[in-house]
Order: sequence, then structure tokens, then C-alpha cells
Amino acid sequence: MSTATLNAEAFAASHAPAAARHGSPAVDSHAAPRDLTAHGYAIRSASAGSRAASAAAAIPGGIHVRGLSVSYDGVPALRDVSFDIEPGHLCGLVGMNGAGKSTLFKTLMGVVRPDAGSVQLAGIDGRQARKRGMVSYVPQQEDIDWSFPLRVEDAVMMGRYGLLNWLRSPRREDREAVRAAIGRVELGEFSRRQIGNLSGGQRKRVFVARGLAQRARIMLLDEPFAGVDRRSELMIAKVLKDLARDGMTILVASHDLHALPELCDEAMLINRAIVAHGPIAEVLQPEQLAKAFGLEPEDQALSEDLMR
Repeated sequence: MSTATLNAEAFAASHAPAAARHGSPAVDSHAAPRDLTAHGYAIRSASAGSRAASAAAAIPGGIHVRGLSVSYDGVPALRDVSFDIEPGHLCGLVGMNGAGKSTLFKTLMGVVRPDAGSVQLAGIDGRQARKRGMVSYVPQQEDIDWSFPLRVEDAVMMGRYGLLNWLRSPRREDREAVRAAIGRVELGEFSRRQIGNLSGGQRKRVFVARGLAQRARIMLLDEPFAGVDRRSELMIAKVLKDLARDGMTILVASHDLHALPELCDEAMLINRAIVAHGPIAEVLQPEQLAKAFGLEPEDQALSEDLMR
């Protein structure tokens, strides 16, 4: 049994009686795409305060997916996926390895062409949103030669490239955006250090800073807490929650089910299709997790005994 499966079962066992923190129901895989505004859920709840509401209202778009299907050489990777994530929300994406999380990210950005369906990011096609710098992606692993002499500030400046062109060098506002982003992840003292000399957690913070410098409306993160130190984990989580309060739309894939309730206000379970999507306390329940991780009843009972 995989570590991700055990984590899912342990979370389900320990959180089964938890009361939901939102009033709207979780959406299962057979339901029609939800209208979040019908539940008063589009711009968080009233208790989140007016700051998030006004910020979200000022930023159009969000993530809107309808009927998305993707296959590789005839093998389905995603099947009829539909969901909405509105500005000001931080959604946790949960699923076992091979469930389609990475494929979903690539399709949202227009890197993978779907067999069917549509993607709208901030009101436009996903591919166009990526080209215009409206969406930022922080992958689980960067394909970088760590021996290459790349400084932290240079790596973060890459987030500004979508705003530059071949005829324009970085200007004052670009350098200020880079400095602000580096400072926000508390790496100011390392701005001129070679990125290859940083720890794994510090490197991850650099790539989050790159997304901040981009000043995108949507941020996608694939396992941002994998292999990072505790300080970096807390720093990244704080930055993401602040960004959501400021009206950004954030989708973060993570295997750390215990951390998600403190980070996210909604969750989406995926197993090639959407298993459930809604308020996090309602989605991360035993029956929903069992569907997402393909568990049998006897597997759940065994894992609960092991995790007590």
C-alpha cells in the first residue's frame, strides 16, 4: 500500500466527525458543474471579511473547465472534467499518482491539447492566458542544471519575461518586482547567490517568487511542499494564503492531506474524473477519499488499525 494511500486513510479516520466549515455541499463526480454563486461561495464567506470580497471582485476570471477529456495514445488520462474555481479561492487538488493531476495542469496551460472540452483562465483560453503571463506555474521539479551559474535574482526575473520582449531589457519596475518577490519569500540576503547552492526548500521558494514577480492572476502549484524544510513550508503557505486573500485564484496539488485544511478553503478529489469538489471539510471525508484512492472497505479498516 502506498504512502499516499495510507495518508488518505489516516486523514479520513481522524477527520470523519469534523463539522463542515461551509454551508454548501460537496459536488460528486456525477453532478452537473456547480454554480458557486448560487451558494454564496464565489467570493469566500462573509466571515472572510470584505478585503477578499473586494479584491476578488476586482480580478475577473478564475478557472473554468467544461467537459475536459485527455488521452495519451488512446489511454484516458482525464474524463469529462468540469469545475470552477473563483478568484479569491485556494483549492487543494488531491489524487493518487497517475490520477491526472499533472495532466490537468498541463492542459489548463495549453501545453497538452485535450480531446474534448474547454478551459478558460481569467476569461480567456488557457494557452492565451499562459502566453500573456496571466497564469503562473510552479512545478514539482524544475528541469534545471543546478551547476549552471544562475543567481536567485536572475531566476526570479524569468517571471518577468512574459512582460518583456526581444527589444526591451528589464526596467526599473521589473527589478523592483523581482526584489519585492524575493523579499516576500524571505530570501533577500540570498538574491545574488547561485541557485545551485541553496537548499531544496529555498529553491522552491525561489520558484514561488518567480510566480510572484510575474504578477499573474492565477497560480498553479504541483506539490510545493514536497522535499522542503519546515520553515519553507510555512513561508510558502503564508504567501499562498495572502495571495488568495488579495483575490488570486490558486490551485495546489498536494499529498499532505493533514496540511490542506489549514491552507485551503476548498478541495477537489480526482481519479481521472472529478470525484468531489467543494468546501474542504465536506470533501475530505472517508467515503470521498476511498473513491479517489481506489480503496476497498477492508483496506480502510486495515489502515485505520495501523494508523491508530
